[in-house]
Amino acid sequence: MKPTAVKQRATAPSRRPAILWQLRLYVMGQTPKSLTAFSNLKTICENQLKGCYRITVIDLVKQPHLAKGDQILAIPTVVRKLPKPVRTIIGNLSDTERVLVGLDLRAVA
Repeated sequence: MKPTAVKQRATAPSRRPAILWQLRLYVMGQTPKSLTAFSNLKTICENQLKGCYRITVIDLVKQPHLAKGDQILAIPTVVRKLPKPVRTIIGNLSDTERVLVGLDLRAVA
């Protein structure tokens, strides 16, 4: 009985764990530009990375010291921490095609 169970596992298709995309969105309070950037990023992630992403919103009004770690010079800014390499996009993320290319979700056409 045990050899059969082992054989079934060996022939079953292997499943790779999904890559969890870790994104940080740096904002300054709840300004219209910050809210738009979050909304745009969430929409892109839901369409492209459904269930395989985590967005951490960092409000630099409340935690200004966190800007130094990712060298944030402008806001809103999204930083892709994982998968490597780290990528950074500045702006409200309204140009979906540029965001997809910038996050390396789509090749340049």
